[in-house]
Amino acid sequence: MVSRRRFITICASTLATTFVAVRAPRASPTTVRWHGTAMGAKAELILSHPDPRRAEAAAVLVENEIRRLENIFSLFDATSSLSRLNRRGVLDAPPLDLVRCLDDAARISTVTDGAFDATVQPLWELYSRHFAKNPTDTAGPARDDIQAVLKRVDYSAVRLGTKRIALTRPGMKLTLNGIAQGYVTDRVAELLKSEGFDNVLIDLGEVRGLGRRDDGSDWSVGIQTPGQAGAVLRKLALRNASMATSGGYGTRFTPQGAFHHLFNPHTGGNPQMWTSITVIADDATRADALSTAFYSLSEKRMRDLAMKLKVSVIASVSVIASDPVKTRLLGRTPRDFS
Repeated sequence: MVSRRRFITICASTLATTFVAVRAPRASPTTVRWHGTAMGAKAELILSHPDPRRAEAAAVLVENEIRRLENIFSLFDATSSLSRLNRRGVLDAPPLDLVRCLDDAARISTVTDGAFDATVQPLWELYSRHFAKNPTDTAGPARDDIQAVLKRVDYSAVRLGTKRIALTRPGMKLTLNGIAQGYVTDRVAELLKSEGFDNVLIDLGEVRGLGRRDDGSDWSVGIQTPGQAGAVLRKLALRNASMATSGGYGTRFTPQGAFHHLFNPHTGGNPQMWTSITVIADDATRADALSTAFYSLSEKRMRDLAMKLKVSVIASVSVIASDPVKTRLLGRTPRDFS
């Protein structure tokens, strides 16, 4: 997967070791933290359980599950299921997780009228090639080149089935970078719940909080100030909910940031209305995909969809780089620490 910057901050001390158990009195919860990587991003897992050995064993299961799913969704691994599908245009006997994730993606595409579209990978490749050859260009790819690539961008041209997945237009390719981190987060949450863990914070680039912290309070999560690593724009309480943030500053093709990794699937351009979009939803899959989709939408359209889908949206905007970042709250009101 393409490496992504961190947009969300766990409001707690960070630890360098892979496993750290903070022991408490007998039969009281013990906090175990796991640090690693998932889908190209730094990852953290915080488990509360009276038995630290069980928590550490669960963290090993989580790490194995992450690696299994990376072998399905990775764009960098030529042997992954997604890479083989992109290379051949078809994939027989696809893994169930790939089918499930693409089905989730199709539903988000439909409800957002194509603002989320997993078939934008050819746009990424066009921009990447262009700026590799023209690193100081301020105009971007030629309009004719963008229009030619857009013929391969259409989520409805993906034929999805449990026995075969087919890309029905020549040159079509998929990227799940806008949804896979959320999907993996949800699968990890399911795994931990099946192992009896009810109080967990999962941060795999997108965040999902189950239950509460040891002291009974909600999990505290911070939204990064756009373009300012380590600076917190806003803190939120998270309990049995998920949060994801998308921002054009995450991966830039040029230092100025006018060209970045988030595309409008209808125009082939890079949206500039927002500096970041944060979505709070019941599950991380929807939060992840919707934060990507909403980045291309107007405030009115975003607000209407947020109300329809029963999600919260925090949209940040800064007219010029020297301006302070301002936020707008759309949809449901999240529990707010700020």
